[in-house]
Amino acid sequence: MLNLILFGPPGSGKGTQAAKLVEKYNLVHISTGDLFRREKKTNSPIWQEVQSFIDKGELAPDSITFRLLKAEMDKTPDAAGYILDGFPRNVNQAASLDVFFAEEKTAVSLLVELIVADQEVITRITSRGKIEGRKDDQNPEIVQNRINIYKSQTSPVANHYDKVNKTKRIDGIGTIEEIFERICGVLDAETV
Repeated sequence: MLNLILFGPPGSGKGTQAAKLVEKYNLVHISTGDLFRREKKTNSPIWQEVQSFIDKGELAPDSITFRLLKAEMDKTPDAAGYILDGFPRNVNQAASLDVFFAEEKTAVSLLVELIVADQEVITRITSRGKIEGRKDDQNPEIVQNRINIYKSQTSPVANHYDKVNKTKRIDGIGTIEEIFERICGVLDAETV
């Protein structure tokens, strides 16, 4: 089973690459952000629980994220593996993910980090923001703040997996195909 964490700053191309990896390696793409948005759209009991935390100005506890993750994985028990996108967001979540996967009798196979310079991320996100009409994505200062949060809180997750030789860093600059080929080269070398 190939369990891949696709990692990188906002705007690094994780979603684009995940779609291509799903097709080539027959993996299931799980975006925790998408899971929460789906729960919100249906105003599910889980979303109502999440909303109770949001109403108090708090983040949803990791336990809810893991419930959603397990439910999503249970839908595809015969999957060749999973691509996690947007999770884990900090080292505590990474440690909890390791325990969760151990309970599921599997493990994180690899964390692939897309390396993209701040200015490139800002250019990508502000361009996308103009196309999609998202005002928050059009403001370079807001985008830089998101990058800073990524660097301070999320980026250490790569080091967590580096300690067990599971982090591979990929140049995230180039065409979609060039980046995809770099990722496939790493995955093919690791899974042979």
